[in-house]
Amino acid sequence: MAVVQAYILIQTEVGRAALAAATIAEISGVASSEEVSGPYDVIVRVEATDAGHLTNDVVPQIQKVDGITRTLTCPVVNAAH
Repeated sequence: MAVVQAYILIQTEVGRAALAAATIAEISGVASSEEVSGPYDVIVRVEATDAGHLTNDVVPQIQKVDGITRTLTCPVVNAAH
């Protein structure tokens, strides 16, 4: 059961958002990955077992995806159940 959730806001190289979103969707711990318009190109929701798993495993895998130029991780403070 995941105890830590976060949204990751992602900027990509021009024309790379759709491929990045699809690639990220396959990563373990990713609950959703969607291409969006606005200042960010992809918004991802992740679920991890703890903060260490989030910062040491899930986020680095996302950051390695080709075409990503910047990420901003926003941990959920109080998830409604």
